[in-house]
This record gives sequence, structure tokens and C-alpha cells, in this order.
Amino acid sequence: MQYLTFSNGDSFPMVGFGTWDVRGVSGERVLLDALDAGYRLLDTAHMYGNERVVGKALRASGLSREEVFVTTKLDRPYAGYRKAHAGVDHSLGELGTDYVDLLLIHEPYAQARDMWRALVEARDQGKTRHIGVSNFQGRYLADFLAWCDAEGLPQPELDQIEAHVYWTQEETRGVLARRGIACQAWAPFTEGRRRVFDDPTLTQVGERQGKTSAQVALRYLLQLGIAVVPSCRIACAWKKTLTSSTLNSTQKAWLGLPGWTRDARSLVGIDLAVMSRRSYCSCGITLRCLDSMLTSW
Repeated sequence: MQYLTFSNGDSFPMVGFGTWDVRGVSGERVLLDALDAGYRLLDTAHMYGNERVVGKALRASGLSREEVFVTTKLDRPYAGYRKAHAGVDHSLGELGTDYVDLLLIHEPYAQARDMWRALVEARDQGKTRHIGVSNFQGRYLADFLAWCDAEGLPQPELDQIEAHVYWTQEETRGVLARRGIACQAWAPFTEGRRRVFDDPTLTQVGERQGKTSAQVALRYLLQLGIAVVPSCRIACAWKKTLTSSTLNSTQKAWLGLPGWTRDARSLVGIDLAVMSRRSYCSCGITLRCLDSMLTSW
């Protein structure tokens, strides 16, 4: 398992398990299978409506609480200072735990600053070990960081954003890297908007290495320093997905393959144009460019 490090030195798994489509008894079974396969990061949210299911799976897994990194997020119903505090307590109650490992503001709401003060206090109170944001990009991210600086408040430790092989968020990643903020992708397989598993370029690379196109897609992001939380309900693919961070090959295997182009837009439907058009990465590349990125694959 490969890990990414927060600015304070704590680490977390770079490959996690996204739970947005996990529900009910069958969802609990899916989570137990994922934990049995080796996943040690579960990503949930109040918006998903499944925090209770995630908590039940954690307790039924036989793993200690410290062995599993748990992320949750507060959304619009908890947009506000007092509401955010109430949201933290509600999520902890649903999960059946005294703390989460990472607590995020789900989107850049108008009340995000008030929510942030509550998250900082929740961390001070031991209700979460780390705090961050999700879907903060462009001017929203810049303005929020500037406000944190001006107020003398801690900055986010992580920003969870849409990112995949077709849109690697180069500008946003640059901002995060300069500030020492971890980057995590919530749509590494584009949520089905593109046929990642049948992409001819990814498939060709995988065939040369004896790997799947899914492993190639994730490894591309991991090599850029982007943690990932794919949601995968196909049990036979789980362990293969986990091995994306430990693949080996030579740079030579990437040469001579057809070129491909990343879309200069979000594929999942978030209207990022209203945030900042500068956030888009719109450069056509060939896989020769990956030589400098996939240094140890």
C-alpha cells in the first residue's frame, strides 16, 4: 500500500474506497468485502446517506478503529457555524465512532467560512484528526486560502476534487502543492462518463504490462501524487485496483503508443466554469510524455 503524507507528518492510504453508491445490507457486505480485500480508507459523506452502513461495516469487520482511515463530509444542510457543529456530531453518531480521520466541507458553500471555523474547533476537540475541503478550485480555492491566512486560521490539509487521466487538474494541483495541501481524486474512473476500462491507449499500456486499464488509469494519477477514492462494486477488481500503487515496469513500455487528448472540462457535471476557467487543463499529450511521470511503474 502506498501512502500520502499530510503536512503534519501523518499519512493515509493513497488508494481508498469510495462509498457514494453503497446502501443497505448489500452495501454493508460490499464494504466488508472491500476491507477484507485490503482497503484501509473508506470515504463517505452525509450527502451519501450511508454513514450508518459504513459504521456497521467497520464494527463487523473485526478491524480496530485505528486500522481504517475514515473520511466524511458536511454538505448544505450543515452550512453554517452552529449547523456544522451539529453536523459533526450527527455524522459521528451515524458512524458510531468518537472521531473521524478526515472531515471535509463537501462543496464551496456561501457559508464555508463559518463551517471552517467549526471544523477547526472540531479538530481541536478531537472529533476529527484532519480537516479539509472538497471541490474547491479556481477563485473559490484562492479566496478561501487567502481568508484563512488573513484570519490566522489553519489551512485545509486536503482538497478532494474531480481528477482522472483525461483531466489532471494541473493548475489546482500546483496551488495545492505550493501550499503543502494533499490532493485526492473523487472521480478517477470519470463516474462512467468515459469508457476508461475500454480506452484503447490505456488498454495497450496495460497489455504490455499484464495489467488492466483501470490499474493504468489509477497509476497515472498516483504517479502525479494524487490519492484516489474509486467506487468499485466488482469484487474481483478490488485487489487489482489496490495493486495500482505497486506496479513495476520500464519507461520503454510507454513509447510508440497512439496519442490521446484530455478533455478541457469536467466530465462529471460540476459547473467549474463558474469557479474559474483557468482551472482547466486542455493540452493534448501522447504517452511519450508519461516517461517523465511514471518513473517507477
